[in-house]
Formats: sequence, C-alpha cells, structure tokens
Amino acid sequence: MSTDHLLVERRDGILSLTMNRPEKLNALSEQMIEAMIAELTAASADPTIGAIVLTGAGRGFCSGGDLAAMRSRNQAIDAPPPTVEERAIRVRRLEEVPLLLHEIPKVTIAAINGPVAGAGLGIALACDLRIASDQARFGTAFAKVGFSGDFGGTYTLTQLVGTAKARELYFTAEVIAADEALRLGLVNWMVPAVELSGRTETIARQIADGPRIAFGYMKSNLNLALKSDLRTILEREALTQTLTGRTADHREAVTAFHEKRAPKFQGR
Repeated sequence: MSTDHLLVERRDGILSLTMNRPEKLNALSEQMIEAMIAELTAASADPTIGAIVLTGAGRGFCSGGDLAAMRSRNQAIDAPPPTVEERAIRVRRLEEVPLLLHEIPKVTIAAINGPVAGAGLGIALACDLRIASDQARFGTAFAKVGFSGDFGGTYTLTQLVGTAKARELYFTAEVIAADEALRLGLVNWMVPAVELSGRTETIARQIADGPRIAFGYMKSNLNLALKSDLRTILEREALTQTLTGRTADHREAVTAFHEKRAPKFQGR
C-alpha cells in the first residue's frame, strides 16, 4: 500500500519503511498507520522478506501523535464527538502497528535517526532490534499532553528497563539522550549520525541473509519467554528445534560447516 506518508522499498530480502512527514517530525497520520499495517501484514507471509527496517525521514524518527490533528478533532463542531467505545476501537486499530512489529515472524529493526516520543517510542520499542544515531532523543511524552499512553510502551519499556525506571520515564516525561538509552538497554547500538544508514544496512543484510525460518521460530520463542515458565519454553523449543532441523537451510548449514564455507540460506 503506497502513500506519500510512508515510503516503501524492497531490496534483496529487506523491506524498508520510512515514515515520511519530516515537517512534523513524522507525526503519525491515519494514512501512514494504515499503510504500515498493510505492508507489515503482507510482509508477514512473504518468504522473500528476511528483515524489516523502520526509520523516519528528515531529522526525526517519530514524534508520536499529530497534536494539530487532535486539536482540530477536539474543536470540530459539525459532528458529534465519538463515544468512548468508538474512540477505543480506533485506537486499537492504530495499535496494530506495534503488535505486528512485535509478533510477525520477521526480524524488525528500528533505525532511530533523531527524536522519538510518545507513540513513536512505542513503535520503536516494539521492534526486535534498535540502532540509534547519537543525535537521537527518547521521551514518553504522554504526561505532557494529559494522556496515559498507548502503542504498547508501558509493556515494552517495562520489559526493557524494569518497572521502576519505566514508571520514572512515564511519570516525569524526561527526555534522555542516545548514550543514556544505550546504557539503559533501550537500544542495541548507538553510532554517529553519519554511520546510521550504513550500520543499519549491515545489520539488516546479516539478518536477511540468515536462516529466515529459524529466525521466525526464534522470535516466537523469545516472545513466549516474556510470559512463560521454563517448562513451557523447553517444550516449545523441542518442537521448533525439530521443525527447523527439517529445513533445507539447516541441511545447508551442516554441509557448509563440513566444507568450511559460509552457508547460503534460501529460507526453506
């Protein structure tokens, strides 16, 4: 689903999605969200896609919700305001984005090129891997606009930094720099801004050229580990280890090991 609010590029097993409202620090629009939902849903079942990279155009990653659009909706007088349930249904639809990033059997990578806040932070934290420019800044932001928070940030932030720090960042809305985000474990890597694109490409290429079926099972196992006990994980690993052992990629990897060469995975 192509739209000028989301730039889409497919190249050699990598799907790149660029949020494209640079004049608004890539504040989310319904057009952008619907396009992301469509692209991620399609990629989930596309065997030619091995990695998904999400980034922002211009100097920011994503500032979250569009406050100007919110103000216009709040001031509209030509239509009755939506009911609580109608509004909740709309928010749930928008929240398909972090859910897809977290759950689809593809490795998702956030390339955080600049400021990220609110729902934008939720999107970044829903990805499997995060690489940040040293110019990136991170903030929950919701307390500043009287919202409780959406896009899964209360879950993902708690998982990454623990409940005490997550509560601090939500209640104070403190903005933290990239080096602090790295120290806290919010991001996996921090690089100079001029190196972000190249480093992201290197990581995405490594993932895309890897064993895609195994990565999908790995991701589901890691997600299950967030809420399960050891016995449940061991049982799940026994199944997925058996399934991946039946793939052509596994056989190729064993052959390549004995032939002392790099494996050539085909995603089957």
